Amino acid sequence: MSLSASPGLMARTAPLYDRVKSVIPSIEWPAFAEDIDAILALKRERDAVILAHNYQTPEIFHCVADIVGDSLALAREAMKVDAGVIVLAGVHFMAETAKLLNPAKRVLIPDPGAGCSLAASITAADVRLLRQRYPGVPVVTYVNTSATVKAESDICCTSGNAKKIVESLGVPKVIMLPDEYLAQNIAAETGVEIVTWAGHCEVHERFTAQDIRQLRAGHPGLVVLAHPECPPEVVGESDFTGSTAAMIDYVDAKRPARVVLVTECSMSDNVAVQHPEIEFIRPCNLCPHMKQITLPKIRRTLETMQHEVTIDPAVAAPARRAVERMLEI
Repeated sequence: MSLSASPGLMARTAPLYDRVKSVIPSIEWPAFAEDIDAILALKRERDAVILAHNYQTPEIFHCVADIVGDSLALAREAMKVDAGVIVLAGVHFMAETAKLLNPAKRVLIPDPGAGCSLAASITAADVRLLRQRYPGVPVVTYVNTSATVKAESDICCTSGNAKKIVESLGVPKVIMLPDEYLAQNIAAETGVEIVTWAGHCEVHERFTAQDIRQLRAGHPGLVVLAHPECPPEVVGESDFTGSTAAMIDYVDAKRPARVVLVTECSMSDNVAVQHPEIEFIRPCNLCPHMKQITLPKIRRTLETMQHEVTIDPAVAAPARRAVERMLEI
C-alpha cells in the first residue's frame, strides 16, 4: 500500500474521499486510494458486488461497498443480487449465509479466518443435545452461527427481528441460541419462556452499566443507544435498544445532539459520516474478527478469486430452510 498517489489517482478518488473526510484524515487517504481504485475496477471486471456489514471501517463501508447493513439487511439484499460474484466484507458466518441464499453464485470472503465468538460458542452437537433435553421445544438460532448449527435449527433470527420471530411461533417455550444476553433481553419483552445458551459477543459483553453511568456523567444530555447483545444491565441503563439498523434509524429520525452507540467502534464512524452535525461519543470496543477484513485483502480476493465459500449440500438444505423461514416472517 503506497503512502503517495499519482495526481490522476487522487482526482479519480476525490469524490469518494469527500464522503469520508470527516472520519479519515487527509494524510491517510493516499494509503487507501490505490486499493480503492483497483477494487472498483476489479468489481467491473469480475461481475462482482461487495456486501459490507455496519462494523466495517469507513474506507470499506463508504468507498467500495455496494450494499451495506446489518445481518438481516445483508441476508435480504443478498437474494436480490444480479452479479455472479458476491464478496462479503464481514465475518465467516455472514459469507455462509450469503452462500446459503445464493447457491448458484460464487461467494468470496477476503479472510476465511474472520470468525465470531458467538459462532464459535456452539456446535451442531450442542444443539442436538439441547433437543434431547427439551423434546418438542423449537430452536430459534441467531444468524451469528455456522451453517452446521443453522441446519439443526427450526428457524433463524437476527437482533432486529428476534422478538417477532419468537412470538410468531405461538408456543410457550423456545430454545434461543447462542447469545445469552440477546435471549435474556428478548425474554424481558415477551411472555415466552426462553431457554438460553452461554454464548457472548466478545465486543458487547465488555460494556457495563458503570460504563454507561460514567459516560452520562461526563457528557451531559447524552443519548445512549445499546445493542441487544449487551448485558441486560447495560440495556437497562440505555435510552434505546436495537439492532445496528435500528440504531441508524433512530439517529436519522431523532437527530440527538450528542449520542453514543454502545456497539462495535466502526459503527459510530460510519453513521457520523452521514451526520456531521451530531456529536458521537466513542467508547471504542473493536471486533478483532471484523478488522481482519481490509482493503488489501478485498483487492487480493478479487484479483485471485480465492477464498470461495463452500457448504456441504447435506448441511446447506436444512440451513437454508431455517434462514428462509426467518425471511418469510
